[in-house]
Amino acid sequence: MAASSSLDTATVAVPGWRVALDRASVFWERTIIYIPVLLMGLLALGTYWLVRNTPVSLAPEGQRAVSAEPDYYMRKFGIKTFDDAGQLKSDVSGAELRHYPDTDTLEIDQALIRSYSLEGRLTTSTGDRALTNADGSEVQLIGNARVVREAAVDAAGGETPRLEFRGEFLHVFVNDERVKSHLPVVITRGSDQFAGDDFAYNNLDRVADLKGRVKGLLVPRKATGAAAP
Repeated sequence: MAASSSLDTATVAVPGWRVALDRASVFWERTIIYIPVLLMGLLALGTYWLVRNTPVSLAPEGQRAVSAEPDYYMRKFGIKTFDDAGQLKSDVSGAELRHYPDTDTLEIDQALIRSYSLEGRLTTSTGDRALTNADGSEVQLIGNARVVREAAVDAAGGETPRLEFRGEFLHVFVNDERVKSHLPVVITRGSDQFAGDDFAYNNLDRVADLKGRVKGLLVPRKATGAAAP
């Protein structure tokens, strides 16, 4: 009976490697059901990383909201522009300049604008504040506005007298050589002086159109060759 019991014990004994293999198999069977979940998690993490690191596409230019606030400033500045031949065309300076991107206009405090015609005749514009478009062809002078066109000799040899406009507002069209205002203006041409509530001046025609309460002062000119008193 003792021998039979010893034989049964030897028969039931299982090698250690077999036990380890069985445990590994059970572990694998339990783990494999979670692999799809792990793969989905890795895919989600990868997608999140791509979204975080992808550059944001810029909106088309036409869809961008243009700010009404100034996008740059210049203080105590001076800007010179030249024509294709290298001749000085204009010289703009002031206490401060602000650019508005929504209208592409410049606002200048204590503006001083010097512009030169093709013949080199100087026109000086000043004002407490100036509004000008991008190319400087149109300028609005606000507060103590003043435009002075210096005297010059024309092609025929005659002298064109100094011309000055003064008022609280002057709208200057540089390329067309025009000045206008809806507010009172004083015009000084040589020694003569005129005033009106509303005016428009075209230098190409040399015609000033004054409206409202118009006043004029004409100073007699000395006759050429007249004897001295």
